[in-house]
Amino acid sequence: MLSILKFKITKSDFLSFLLALLPLSFIAGNTIINGNILLIIISALFFYKTEIFKIQYFLLDKILIIFFILILFTGILNDIIIGIHYKELSSWKGYFSTTEKSFFFLRYLILYFVLRFLVEKGNVSLKYFFITSTFFSLFVCFDIFYQAYFGKDIFGYMSSGRKLSGPFDDELIAGSYIQRFSLFAFILIPFLNLKVSNKIFTVTFLLLILFYFAGIILSGNRMPLILFLLSIGLMLLLQKEFRKFLLPFFFIFLVSFFLIYNLSTPVKNNFNNFKNQIIRMTEQVAKQDFSNKETPQHLKEFSTFYQTWLMNKYVGGGIKNFRYYCHERPKLDKNSQFICNMHPHNYYLEILTETGIIGFLLIFFTFLNVFYISFKKNFLGEKFYLDYFSLIPLKFLFLVEIFPIKSTGSFFTTGNASYLFLILPILVALSRKKHLSKNNS
Repeated sequence: MLSILKFKITKSDFLSFLLALLPLSFIAGNTIINGNILLIIISALFFYKTEIFKIQYFLLDKILIIFFILILFTGILNDIIIGIHYKELSSWKGYFSTTEKSFFFLRYLILYFVLRFLVEKGNVSLKYFFITSTFFSLFVCFDIFYQAYFGKDIFGYMSSGRKLSGPFDDELIAGSYIQRFSLFAFILIPFLNLKVSNKIFTVTFLLLILFYFAGIILSGNRMPLILFLLSIGLMLLLQKEFRKFLLPFFFIFLVSFFLIYNLSTPVKNNFNNFKNQIIRMTEQVAKQDFSNKETPQHLKEFSTFYQTWLMNKYVGGGIKNFRYYCHERPKLDKNSQFICNMHPHNYYLEILTETGIIGFLLIFFTFLNVFYISFKKNFLGEKFYLDYFSLIPLKFLFLVEIFPIKSTGSFFTTGNASYLFLILPILVALSRKKHLSKNNS
C-alpha cells in the first residue's frame, strides 16, 4: 500500500489516477502531457521495476522496437551528414539536435510497454480514464458553445475568424480534441454496467451525437468532423449493440448540419471554403500542375514530399528534418516563393521522408497487425471476452487515427505521438486477453 497525505491507495489506484489525468493534460498543453507521461513511466517502474519488461514479446513488439532503433540510428546518421554537407544548417539547428530528439522520442516506446504491462496484468483500471475522457470532451463542447454565443470562452479566450478554440486559446484544435476523446462517452453506460432503461440509454446516446457533432462543427475543424462521422458510422455499422442508432444518426447529422450551416455565417463560410478547396485540389491533381499559384497550400506541401524523400529514401532524413531537407531538394525552384512547411501533413508521407522505406514498412506492418488483432474477434464471432466494451471505442479511434487518406499534424509531435502511443498499447493489451467474459474487471 502507498500512503499519501493520510490516504491509503493501492498502486493500481495511483496509476489509474495518473492515466485518468491524460485527457485534462491534452487541454493543458504539451508540457503537462510530457509531465503526465513521465509520471506514469516513473511510477510504474518504481512499483514494478524490471517486471514490466518480462512480458511475452510478440512479433509486433519486436517490430516496434526495431522502428525506434531505426529512428535513433537515422537521427545520428543524418546529424553526421548535415554536419559534413550542410555546415551552416548544422550550426544553426544545433549539432546532434536530431539525435537528441530521437533519443527523447524513445519515451513513447517505454510508455508502450508500461501501458501494455499495466493493462494486460490488470494493474490499472480504465474506468476512470473513460470517465475523464467523457467529462472533458463534454466540457470542451460546452466551452465551444459558450464561446460561440458570448464571443469568448469561460476562461476569457476570444473567438476569432471561422474557427473557435474553446479552452485551447490560440491553438485551433478543439474539434480534434472532441473527435479523439468523445467516443468513450457512447459506451460509458454499458462499460460501467449502469442499470438504466433502454429509453434513457437511447435518448442519452442520440443527445451525445447531437452535442458532439454541433461542437465539432462550431469549432471549424473540418477533418476532425469527417473523422468523427467516420468513427461513429463504423461503430454503429459494425457493432450490433449500437446498430439500431444508425438511421437516427444519419437523421441527426443531416438536420443539425443543415440548421447550423444556415444559421451560422462563420460555419457557412468555413464549409463553403472547404468545398472550394476540394474543387481546386481536384482540378490541380487532374492537371498535375502543382506550381500554379491557385494550388491550395496543403497540395503544394504534398507535392514537395517526393523529391525530399528521394534524398534519403531508405532510412530517411531523421525525425523533424523534413523542414530542412525540403529546402535542399535537387529540383527546387530557386525563384519560387513557396516556403516548405514543417512536415508534409500526412503521417505516412512524413514517416517515409524521415525514416525511409524501412521505417514506413515497419510502422505499416505495426498498424496492420494492430488493426487485425483488434477487429478479428468481431468478424470471427469471438464477441464475449474480457473488457469487451472497453475495446470498442479504442479500435475505432485507432482506425481513424491511422486512416491514410487525410491531412494530419506531424506524427512526431508531442500531442499526436502521445495520443497514438496511449491508444496503441491499451488496444494491443485488451485484444490479446484470453479470458472469455463480457464483464469488466
